[in-house]
Amino acid sequence: MVMLQRLRDFLRSPQPVRLPRVPDGTRYYAIGDIHGRLDLYEAMIAAIEEEIAAAPGVEHRVVLLGDLVDRGPESAGVIHRTQVWQQSRNVRVLAGNHEDMFLNAFRKPEQLRHFLKHGGYETVLSFGLTRDELASLEIEELHALYCARVPQSVRDYVAAFETMIRAGDYVFVHAGIDPTRPLAEQKRSDLLWIRGGFLDHEGALEKVVVHGHTIFDHVMDCGNRIGIDTGAFRSGVLTALVLEGDQRRILQARTDENGAVSMHHGDRPH
Repeated sequence: MVMLQRLRDFLRSPQPVRLPRVPDGTRYYAIGDIHGRLDLYEAMIAAIEEEIAAAPGVEHRVVLLGDLVDRGPESAGVIHRTQVWQQSRNVRVLAGNHEDMFLNAFRKPEQLRHFLKHGGYETVLSFGLTRDELASLEIEELHALYCARVPQSVRDYVAAFETMIRAGDYVFVHAGIDPTRPLAEQKRSDLLWIRGGFLDHEGALEKVVVHGHTIFDHVMDCGNRIGIDTGAFRSGVLTALVLEGDQRRILQARTDENGAVSMHHGDRPH
């Protein structure tokens, strides 16, 4: 009798694996690191708005995964465009490590020097400083100009960016999480900066982590995490992960060799 039961158990069809889900009735667009690429961002916004218009019965939510600024040419424009988009759409913004450096640079000249060496050069240009000023002025003078040219309202806006957003079986962060800590006990520094210890963690996590920060040639779906930073500032590819129910797909805005931007729709990431 026991042998027969074991045979039945062996032959019985396995239960289907439950896939991660976002809340019913919602569709999430998670957009990777923009890094001042306003051209790609504008194309992505237009594509998302077109999809939204075609699905009026769905609650649409957009999450920007941080690093709106630095390296690309139009950081100030990306910030302004995000503020405008938020007036008509549910758009939430995560802080990235480059927002951290952007804000720290207001504190003292040496922090500005560090910022300029790690992508901030293009950002300060986008706020009205000139190349001649950057080449000729002492760091103390540059710091005074930086503080004068970037409005306090912009600083306050960036300082209010979030560090973690949860959605069903997913959590959105900029860099990743410390796998040894519960989500409720994560440190801001890890959420914005972590790589080692997170990227090489192979076990299950509390939720599937959707993140940017570390550049990959393609969307990196590792089961426990999904990395969607495709290096827009240098590759010309800005990626969004679209989540609805238990389904995943990707949207990408890409530039060709002539600088023209086009949209590409992909299936479930690998």
